[in-house]
This record gives sequence, C-alpha cells and structure tokens, in this order.
Amino acid sequence: MTRSSESVRLGFATVDVDREHRQGLPEVVYGSGKSAAEIAAIVSVLLELSAGPVLVTRVDPAEADVVQASVGSGSYDAAARLLVWRPSPDLGWRAALVTAGTSDGAVADEASAIARAIGLEVTDIRDVGVAGLHRLLERVEELRAVDVVVVVAGMEGALASVVGGLVAVPVIAVPTSTGYGAAFEGVTALLAMLSSCAAGVTVVNIDSGFGAAMAAYRLTRTRTVR
Repeated sequence: MTRSSESVRLGFATVDVDREHRQGLPEVVYGSGKSAAEIAAIVSVLLELSAGPVLVTRVDPAEADVVQASVGSGSYDAAARLLVWRPSPDLGWRAALVTAGTSDGAVADEASAIARAIGLEVTDIRDVGVAGLHRLLERVEELRAVDVVVVVAGMEGALASVVGGLVAVPVIAVPTSTGYGAAFEGVTALLAMLSSCAAGVTVVNIDSGFGAAMAAYRLTRTRTVR
C-alpha cells in the first residue's frame, strides 16, 4: 500500500481519500466486478481516512456477508443491494422519490437507500404513472414541499415531464430498463426524458438510482454551503 495526501494505492485500486474534502462525501465504491476481498480492503481505507458515510453499491447478498464478516459494523439493504457504514444524520434536506410503476422499484430502492444514507429525508411516492394520472395529482402538495424530486420511470418515461411541470424545485429523471420491445431496455425513456418539454429536468443514466441520489445531494448541498 502506498499513501499520499490525496490517494491510497492498493495495487488493484487507487482510493480517492480527498473526495470528502472536495465534495462533502467519501468516495462511493461500485461493488460490481470487485471481489469481496477487494471491497473490504477499499472500505477499510475509507473508514480509516474519512469521517462520513462509506457506501458500496451493487453488492449481492453473499458477497455482502463476506465483506461484513471481514470489516464488521456495516449494514446491508438487500433490496437496494447497498452496504453502508456510518450513515449520515439527517441534514435537513428533503427529497421526494417518485416511481411510475412497481417494476421501477429496484432502481428506486437504490436511489432511496443511498439518499437516506447520505443524509436526505426521503418521501416515497410509488406507482403513480401517467396511465392513472389522478394518483400523482393526489400527491402534488407533497411534491411541492420538498427540496428536490427524483422521478424513476421506464417505458415512455413521460412521468418526468409531468412532474417537471408541477413543481418549482429541481427534478432528476431516472430512465429504467422497464418496458416491452420498443422500450429498448431504457433507451426510449432516456431519449424522452432528454427531450422533455418541462424546462430544466436533469437526466441520469439508465437504471442509475445511485446517480440520481448523488445528484440530489449535490443540488441540495449547494443551496446551504455557499
């Protein structure tokens, strides 16, 4: 292991230990493709050299068990496939997480769990897609009471535009790979969200609940730290 003031080189990975100073949160570990031993080594460095929450995304249950046995004291959310150490206290920033359908749940679970772990208060508004628009309209006041809205939708991705037209706060759209053939595994929803007629909607990658939660954190944080 080789260490500088900004990084730690482990041979198989270079851990960014300055990220908490730059962005307010330690580096988040993407678990997919890493062995349990590699994840445990990275987590150990982050726990030692940072003060904030340490997160590992996209971790399967069996691998999570091995990592926790090695590092200890973490918690695992199986629905979100998320390992967490030292979750943040509530920072006073409010987010709403809105899904079009229950099939978008896995992506929403990831976004919700990560948002909570890094200190956001989350209101879940599930299964309110445009095919039954009254379900969303019944929750409009809740949407307007938060600091940021994350919209998770597949198929044609129309829900993001509808929400974008109803609220004044930032809207982060997450296309999902849900849908039949012409949905093209999320590409149709992605293009629809990028082409939204609701001005200012921000779009993250397909199925990226992580990206949405981090965008929500950055947007809310900049309102209070400047």
